[in-house]
Amino acid sequence: MDYLDASIDSMENSRFVALFGGLIRELMANTHLSQTDINCLLMVYYKFAKANGPSARKMKKVQFYQLFLVMFKVSNVQTIDRTLFAVTRDVKYVSPQAWVQLFSLYTTKDLSVRMRFAFKIYDTKGTGFIDREQISLACEKFFTGEDEDEITELRADMGEFMIKKFDVDKDGLISFEDYSTVVSEQPCLLEFLGWLFPNPDDREIMAHCINMDSILTDSERPT
Repeated sequence: MDYLDASIDSMENSRFVALFGGLIRELMANTHLSQTDINCLLMVYYKFAKANGPSARKMKKVQFYQLFLVMFKVSNVQTIDRTLFAVTRDVKYVSPQAWVQLFSLYTTKDLSVRMRFAFKIYDTKGTGFIDREQISLACEKFFTGEDEDEITELRADMGEFMIKKFDVDKDGLISFEDYSTVVSEQPCLLEFLGWLFPNPDDREIMAHCINMDSILTDSERPT
Protein backbone atom coordinates (compact mmCIF):
# COMPACT_ATOMS: atom_id res chain seq x y z
CA MET A 1 0.00 0.00 0.00
CA ASP A 2 1.30 3.49 -0.87
CA TYR A 3 2.02 6.01 1.84
CA LEU A 4 -1.18 7.75 2.94
CA ASP A 5 0.35 10.30 5.27
CA ALA A 6 3.70 12.08 5.18
CA SER A 7 3.81 12.20 8.99
CA ILE A 8 4.36 8.44 9.38
CA ASP A 9 7.54 6.55 8.59
CA SER A 10 7.93 3.25 6.73
CA MET A 11 7.65 1.19 9.93
CA GLU A 12 4.38 2.85 10.91
CA ASN A 13 3.07 2.53 7.37
CA SER A 14 3.80 -1.21 7.50
CA ARG A 15 2.07 -1.45 10.88
CA PHE A 16 -0.97 0.37 9.49
CA VAL A 17 -1.16 -2.01 6.53
CA ALA A 18 -0.82 -5.04 8.83
CA LEU A 19 -3.58 -3.75 11.12
CA PHE A 20 -6.09 -2.61 8.54
CA GLY A 21 -5.26 -4.22 5.18
CA GLY A 22 -7.87 -6.98 5.49
CA LEU A 23 -10.42 -4.69 7.13
CA ILE A 24 -10.22 -2.23 4.25
CA ARG A 25 -11.31 -4.93 1.80
CA GLU A 26 -14.14 -5.96 4.14
CA LEU A 27 -15.40 -2.39 4.54
CA MET A 28 -15.27 -1.78 0.80
CA ALA A 29 -17.66 -4.69 0.38
CA ASN A 30 -20.03 -3.55 3.14
CA THR A 31 -20.24 0.23 2.71
CA HIS A 32 -20.73 2.67 -0.15
CA LEU A 33 -17.39 4.35 0.61
CA SER A 34 -14.49 4.24 -1.83
CA GLN A 35 -11.13 2.67 -1.01
CA THR A 36 -9.60 6.14 -0.74
CA ASP A 37 -12.32 7.22 1.71
CA ILE A 38 -11.81 4.14 3.87
CA ASN A 39 -8.02 4.43 3.79
CA CYS A 40 -8.19 8.05 4.93
CA LEU A 41 -10.79 7.34 7.62
CA LEU A 42 -8.72 4.51 9.03
CA MET A 43 -5.55 6.62 8.97
CA VAL A 44 -7.33 9.24 11.09
CA TYR A 45 -8.59 6.45 13.35
CA TYR A 46 -5.05 5.04 13.61
CA LYS A 47 -3.78 8.43 14.80
CA PHE A 48 -6.54 8.74 17.39
CA ALA A 49 -5.69 5.26 18.71
CA LYS A 50 -1.97 6.05 18.67
CA ALA A 51 -2.62 9.01 20.98
CA ASN A 52 -3.67 6.47 23.64
CA GLY A 53 -0.20 4.90 23.75
CA PRO A 54 2.27 3.19 21.40
CA SER A 55 0.58 -0.20 21.68
CA ALA A 56 -3.03 1.07 21.62
CA ARG A 57 -5.22 -0.15 18.78
CA LYS A 58 -8.60 1.44 19.49
CA MET A 59 -10.12 4.87 19.84
CA LYS A 60 -11.57 5.68 23.25
CA LYS A 61 -15.15 6.86 23.54
CA VAL A 62 -14.03 10.06 25.22
CA GLN A 63 -12.13 10.94 22.04
CA PHE A 64 -15.27 10.30 20.04
CA TYR A 65 -17.26 12.67 22.28
CA GLN A 66 -14.67 15.38 21.66
CA LEU A 67 -14.99 14.82 17.92
CA PHE A 68 -18.74 15.37 18.10
CA LEU A 69 -18.30 18.56 20.08
CA VAL A 70 -15.63 20.06 17.81
CA MET A 71 -16.41 18.76 14.31
CA PHE A 72 -20.15 18.13 14.41
CA LYS A 73 -21.06 20.75 17.04
CA VAL A 74 -23.27 18.26 18.88
CA SER A 75 -23.31 18.85 22.63
CA ASN A 76 -26.39 16.81 23.53
CA VAL A 77 -25.00 13.83 25.45
CA GLN A 78 -28.05 11.66 24.78
CA THR A 79 -27.75 12.22 21.02
CA ILE A 80 -24.07 11.25 21.08
CA ASP A 81 -24.80 8.21 23.25
CA ARG A 82 -27.61 7.06 20.97
CA THR A 83 -25.46 7.61 17.88
CA LEU A 84 -22.67 5.53 19.38
CA PHE A 85 -25.17 2.86 20.42
CA ALA A 86 -26.30 2.63 16.79
CA VAL A 87 -22.80 1.66 15.63
CA THR A 88 -21.24 -0.10 18.65
CA ARG A 89 -22.19 -1.73 21.94
CA ASP A 90 -18.68 -1.43 23.41
CA VAL A 91 -18.84 0.70 26.57
CA LYS A 92 -15.23 1.93 26.43
CA TYR A 93 -13.90 1.89 22.87
CA VAL A 94 -15.01 2.66 19.32
CA SER A 95 -13.81 -0.02 16.90
CA PRO A 96 -12.46 0.87 13.44
CA GLN A 97 -15.51 -0.86 11.94
CA ALA A 98 -17.87 1.34 13.98
CA TRP A 99 -15.85 4.44 13.08
CA VAL A 100 -16.15 3.80 9.35
CA GLN A 101 -19.78 2.71 9.68
CA LEU A 102 -20.70 6.05 11.23
CA PHE A 103 -19.17 8.01 8.37
CA SER A 104 -20.85 5.68 5.92
CA LEU A 105 -24.18 6.56 7.56
CA TYR A 106 -23.34 10.26 7.59
CA THR A 107 -22.49 10.34 3.89
CA THR A 108 -24.95 7.91 2.31
CA LYS A 109 -27.60 9.27 -0.04
CA ASP A 110 -29.80 6.21 0.53
CA LEU A 111 -32.87 7.60 2.29
CA SER A 112 -33.95 4.18 3.60
CA VAL A 113 -30.59 3.75 5.38
CA ARG A 114 -30.78 7.27 6.80
CA MET A 115 -34.33 6.65 8.03
CA ARG A 116 -33.42 3.43 9.83
CA PHE A 117 -30.46 5.12 11.50
CA ALA A 118 -32.53 8.14 12.58
CA PHE A 119 -35.42 6.06 13.89
CA LYS A 120 -33.05 3.87 15.89
CA ILE A 121 -31.68 6.95 17.62
CA TYR A 122 -35.12 8.45 18.26
CA ASP A 123 -36.41 5.13 19.64
CA THR A 124 -34.75 5.73 23.00
CA LYS A 125 -36.66 2.91 24.72
CA GLY A 126 -35.73 0.33 22.10
CA THR A 127 -39.34 -0.79 21.70
CA GLY A 128 -39.63 -0.21 17.96
CA PHE A 129 -42.03 2.67 18.62
CA ILE A 130 -41.86 6.35 19.53
CA ASP A 131 -44.47 7.30 22.13
CA ARG A 132 -45.83 10.58 23.49
CA GLU A 133 -43.31 10.67 26.33
CA GLN A 134 -40.37 10.45 23.93
CA ILE A 135 -41.86 13.15 21.73
CA SER A 136 -42.50 15.37 24.75
CA LEU A 137 -38.90 15.05 25.91
CA ALA A 138 -37.64 15.89 22.42
CA CYS A 139 -39.90 18.97 22.25
CA GLU A 140 -38.33 20.35 25.42
CA LYS A 141 -35.21 21.15 23.37
CA PHE A 142 -37.16 23.04 20.70
CA PHE A 143 -38.54 25.85 22.85
CA THR A 144 -36.84 27.88 25.58
CA GLY A 145 -37.62 31.22 27.18
CA GLU A 146 -38.64 33.05 30.31
CA ASP A 147 -42.42 32.65 29.99
CA GLU A 148 -42.80 29.14 31.37
CA ASP A 149 -46.53 28.87 30.65
CA GLU A 150 -46.09 29.88 27.01
CA ILE A 151 -43.15 27.51 26.54
CA THR A 152 -45.13 24.63 28.05
CA GLU A 153 -48.03 25.35 25.71
CA LEU A 154 -45.75 25.55 22.66
CA ARG A 155 -44.15 22.21 23.56
CA ALA A 156 -47.54 20.58 24.02
CA ASP A 157 -48.80 21.94 20.69
CA MET A 158 -45.67 20.73 18.88
CA GLY A 159 -46.04 17.29 20.45
CA GLU A 160 -49.64 17.01 19.31
CA PHE A 161 -48.71 18.16 15.81
CA MET A 162 -46.00 15.51 15.56
CA ILE A 163 -48.31 12.73 16.73
CA LYS A 164 -50.96 13.75 14.20
CA LYS A 165 -48.38 14.04 11.42
CA PHE A 166 -46.49 10.78 12.01
CA ASP A 167 -49.01 8.42 13.61
CA VAL A 168 -50.31 7.19 10.28
CA ASP A 169 -52.30 4.23 11.65
CA LYS A 170 -53.70 6.29 14.57
CA ASP A 171 -52.75 3.84 17.32
CA GLY A 172 -51.11 6.48 19.53
CA LEU A 173 -47.57 5.34 18.66
CA ILE A 174 -45.16 6.11 15.83
CA SER A 175 -43.78 2.92 14.32
CA PHE A 176 -40.98 2.78 11.78
CA GLU A 177 -43.61 2.08 9.14
CA ASP A 178 -45.46 5.28 10.13
CA TYR A 179 -42.25 7.29 10.18
CA SER A 180 -40.91 5.95 6.87
CA THR A 181 -44.26 6.53 5.14
CA VAL A 182 -44.19 10.22 6.05
CA VAL A 183 -40.47 10.79 5.45
CA SER A 184 -40.50 8.99 2.10
CA GLU A 185 -43.01 11.59 0.93
CA GLN A 186 -41.34 14.50 2.75
CA PRO A 187 -37.60 13.81 3.23
CA CYS A 188 -37.17 17.18 4.95
CA LEU A 189 -38.87 15.59 8.00
CA LEU A 190 -36.14 12.95 8.39
CA GLU A 191 -34.78 14.63 11.54
CA PHE A 192 -38.14 15.58 13.05
CA LEU A 193 -37.02 14.97 16.65
CA GLY A 194 -33.69 16.75 16.49
CA TRP A 195 -30.57 17.17 14.38
CA LEU A 196 -28.60 13.96 13.72
CA PHE A 197 -26.68 14.34 10.45
CA PRO A 198 -23.97 16.89 9.61
CA ASN A 199 -25.28 19.77 7.52
CA PRO A 200 -23.70 20.39 4.07
CA ASP A 201 -21.15 22.88 5.42
CA ASP A 202 -20.08 20.54 8.22
CA ARG A 203 -19.92 17.64 5.74
CA GLU A 204 -17.49 19.59 3.58
CA ILE A 205 -15.33 20.53 6.58
CA MET A 206 -15.37 16.87 7.62
CA ALA A 207 -14.37 15.84 4.10
CA HIS A 208 -11.42 18.23 4.05
CA CYS A 209 -10.28 17.16 7.54
CA ILE A 210 -10.41 13.47 6.65
CA ASN A 211 -9.72 13.86 2.91
CA MET A 212 -12.86 11.97 1.90
CA ASP A 213 -12.45 12.03 -1.86
CA SER A 214 -16.04 11.17 -2.77
CA ILE A 215 -17.52 14.14 -0.86
CA LEU A 216 -14.89 16.57 -2.13
CA THR A 217 -15.46 15.39 -5.70
CA ASP A 218 -19.23 15.81 -5.37
CA SER A 219 -18.87 19.29 -3.87
CA GLU A 220 -16.67 20.40 -6.74
CA ARG A 221 -19.09 19.28 -9.45
CA PRO A 222 -21.10 22.06 -11.11
CA THR A 223 -24.80 22.08 -10.21
